[in-house]
Amino acid sequence: MGRRMVVVTGGAGFIGSNIVARLCAEGRRDVVVCDRLEDAALGKWKNLAKHAIADFWQPEEMFAQLERHADRVEAVVHMGAISSTTEPDADLILRTNFSLSRDLWDWCALRDARLVYASSAATYGDGSQGFEDDDDPEALAELRPLNAYGYSKTLFDQYAVQQALQGHAPPQWAGLKFFNVYGPNEGHKGTMKSVVAQIWPKVAAGEPVTLFRSHHPDYADGGQMRDFVFVDDVVDMAEWLLDAPQVCGVFNAGSGQARSFLDLAHATFAAAGRAPQVSYVDTPEAIRDKYQYFTEARMDRLRAAGFQGQATPLEEGVRRYVQDFLMAADPYR
Repeated sequence: MGRRMVVVTGGAGFIGSNIVARLCAEGRRDVVVCDRLEDAALGKWKNLAKHAIADFWQPEEMFAQLERHADRVEAVVHMGAISSTTEPDADLILRTNFSLSRDLWDWCALRDARLVYASSAATYGDGSQGFEDDDDPEALAELRPLNAYGYSKTLFDQYAVQQALQGHAPPQWAGLKFFNVYGPNEGHKGTMKSVVAQIWPKVAAGEPVTLFRSHHPDYADGGQMRDFVFVDDVVDMAEWLLDAPQVCGVFNAGSGQARSFLDLAHATFAAAGRAPQVSYVDTPEAIRDKYQYFTEARMDRLRAAGFQGQATPLEEGVRRYVQDFLMAADPYR
């Protein structure tokens, strides 16, 4: 039996590769990535290139490899998912985000491997019922996500809680409801990149950036608010869970403070040493009725469980992202 192993699904993706970077730097366990690298020109492989991972698995071979190494797998960090909120194929979303997660849950429960997985703030829908990470079955059943992606994450949270109540669960299981995460290694995400990454080329060129106009009477243009959280902070949460095997449940993963898109744009210009230039366009009608105007994570439950990490202030997180990565010749962590 060799060293203990952590398998990170979606480990070449945005949040996954940042978790891989942290675990490899720690050097306490062998780190295995399971993912697809897709078009080499997208650069997902560069998200991993600086880190000495122990192995790389294709998704099709994951369960065979897990079984082969069952005596070494300490934990699975399951970040792999279709994360596009506009993906039209609901069956594909459910196969990827629910069915695969369910089968991975069952394997971890049978083989006594711990499971930390990615949920999402998209489970909260329009936010009208608040952002309390209550993982009681009745509370989860009250959530009304606005798209198939959010539904897939809600469905798995419900499955996890019900299975745990019935005594069929990994020795540790924890879901993290990620809010609006930004930071290095998201260049491959296209339209799903954070707003910082999307506006950066224009900021760097000294050109005006465009934000969505508000179509809600309570919010000014650019005043729509999100819980923006620096990727290092959510990696802290995942790392803490791996070091706290007694903690189980579904938890919010955000900063705990809503800020406006205009604040985010101004922080990006400031990090680049440029005066802000912002204009507005109408929110596309295709997403207008599904648009969230406010999100803010309640972080009480994770802190009550023992997590003591502090959120990086928006201006500091954006400064680090811009100056340490986006402005660098090599922007990859």
